[in-house]
Amino acid sequence: MDLDAYVLAHAHEWQRLEQLVGRSGLDGHVSDELVERYQQVATHLSVVRTSSPDSHLIAYLSSLLARARIRMVGARTSTWRSFGRFFTHRFPAALYRLRWWWLACLAANVVLTAVLMTWLLDNPTVEQTLLSPAEVDQLVNSDFESYYSENPAQSFASLVWLNNTRVAALCIALGVLGLPVVWLLFQNVLNLAIVGSIMIRADRGDVFFGLILPHGLLELTAIFVAGGVGLRLFWSWIEPRGLSRAASLAREGRTAVTVALGLGVVLLVSGVIEAFVTPSPLPTWARIAVGALAEVAFLAYVFVLGRRAVREGETGDLSADLLEDTVATQA
Repeated sequence: MDLDAYVLAHAHEWQRLEQLVGRSGLDGHVSDELVERYQQVATHLSVVRTSSPDSHLIAYLSSLLARARIRMVGARTSTWRSFGRFFTHRFPAALYRLRWWWLACLAANVVLTAVLMTWLLDNPTVEQTLLSPAEVDQLVNSDFESYYSENPAQSFASLVWLNNTRVAALCIALGVLGLPVVWLLFQNVLNLAIVGSIMIRADRGDVFFGLILPHGLLELTAIFVAGGVGLRLFWSWIEPRGLSRAASLAREGRTAVTVALGLGVVLLVSGVIEAFVTPSPLPTWARIAVGALAEVAFLAYVFVLGRRAVREGETGDLSADLLEDTVATQA
């Protein structure tokens, strides 16, 4: 392709797009023209990249398209409406679409916890290899219960949120490798089973479940969601389902980022419960009821809002307008 001739033939269209981007106000007719010119220039960029990759021209057209896209959707995406749509459509849709992965992860980990705890209760000698009698006594009579109240509630909530967010982020970030996610989840389950078996053997099972369940229902669900999404990310390049491995991994990677951002809020809620409800003087049944209510609310959020969003065409991936440049380049 003769690059100079191509530039000469289409320069006026690029100049027109420049003018539209620089206008202070856009009525309906001009907005339609802006969209049309944007699509034309996106096609031109694709042609230049494919046939005559001139770096300066590519940089100019890419910058022009970026400014045009901001002009078209920047104001909309910066509003509270877009922020709200993330939590009413994109995040619940991602959770719903990937539900079988994280539900399977949740079920497997609950069963594994029960099996490990039962085995540890039947084999008390294992406990002796892990902790000394003095350490067991300290854990049962002091450390486990005081852990939830020894720090100011606000500081404790922040600490818990940061730790749980780190674990969830690692499950998702390491998901592409597969095995590290399994190891992280196993460590989490093993610690829970060990402490639980020790407390139950010491006839402190009511204290253990009374302190774990209020926040643990939602917190552990969020961790298992992260684990399931991480494993789905791993599977996306093992079995790409008709896509190239790169495209499949990219799509699930973008969805995983959506889930990671949303889980930050879910874990913030569980952290607040752990800091303010778990150590509170409320009766045990009331504290567990708060945790159960939070868990039911999360599941309703996924299976009501998420299912509705999926039926409306939402997937949890980036919206079509944000992927437009990629599509134009591949055309």
